[in-house]
Amino acid sequence: MSENVLRLENVTMQFGGVVAVDNLSMEINRGEIVALIGPNGAGKTTAFNTITGVYEPTNGQVTFLGRPIVRNHPQGKMKKAYKGAEAEKYAHEPVLNPTPDKITKLGMARTFQNIRLWKTQTVFDNVLIAKHMLRTANVFAATFRLNRAEEAEQRREVAELLDIVGLSDVRNELATSLPYGKQRRLEIARALATKPKLLMLDEPAAGMNPQETDELTAFIARVRRDFDMTILLIEHHMDLVMDISDRIYVIDFGKLIAHGTPEEIQNDRRVIDAYLGVEEDA
Repeated sequence: MSENVLRLENVTMQFGGVVAVDNLSMEINRGEIVALIGPNGAGKTTAFNTITGVYEPTNGQVTFLGRPIVRNHPQGKMKKAYKGAEAEKYAHEPVLNPTPDKITKLGMARTFQNIRLWKTQTVFDNVLIAKHMLRTANVFAATFRLNRAEEAEQRREVAELLDIVGLSDVRNELATSLPYGKQRRLEIARALATKPKLLMLDEPAAGMNPQETDELTAFIARVRRDFDMTILLIEHHMDLVMDISDRIYVIDFGKLIAHGTPEEIQNDRRVIDAYLGVEEDA
C-alpha cells in the first residue's frame, strides 16, 4: 500500500462572496508526480497557498505525512456568508494555521509562478540561504562562530546539490544573470536545499520556449529519481503534464471536475470542454 504524503479534505477558500477553491479533496502518495491543472483563474495557486500556509482556508483540512497541519471551519461573519459545503464538519476540531516557515520545516517546499530569487546574491548563496532554516545554532553560537562545523557541512551540501542539478559551473554568478531556464532550475535547487519530503512547483515551465520546456521535463523526472521526491505541480504546458504525471487533478471555478491518469484526463469530456479545447466543425 502506498504511503500517503499529502491529503486535502473538503478544502474551501472563500474571499468575501467569491469561492476560489470549492470543497477540494485530493491526495498525493509517496514517489508520485501529481499535476493540478485547470483554466486561468481556476484556483490552482490559491490551493497551493492554502496548503503552504500563505492563506488560512475558510474550511477543510490538510494532512501531511499522516498529520493534520492545516484545519479551519467557517467562523464569525463567514458562518452566514459561507457558500461552500461541509460547513460543520470541522467545527469541533482545533483550528490549525501554521505559518509558511513552519510548514517548510515540516518538509514541504515550493516554488512560485513568478521567479523569486535573491537578485543581489550569487547562485551559491541563494541555495545556502535556504539551508539556513535547517541550522541548529543559536544567535550566540553564530556570533562567536561556534557553528563553524555546521556551516562548513552546509556549504559542502550546497556545492554537492549544485553539481547534481547542473549549476556548479555558474555557482559564483549572480542569480539574475542566468538564462531564464537556469533561473527556474536554481529556484528548484533552492527548494531542494530544505530537504523536503514534498516538492510543490507552481508553473515551472512558465515563459519557457519548447527546448527549455523539454529540458525542464527531463530535469523534474531526474529530481524525482535522484532525490526520491514526491512532486505536486501546477502547469499549463500540457505536453509536460502528460509526459511526466502519474495522476492529474483538474479543477474549474475552484471545483474538482476530473481526476485520473494522463490518458483518462485526455479523453474526459468535461476536461476537454472546460480546458483542453473542443475541435470546431469544419
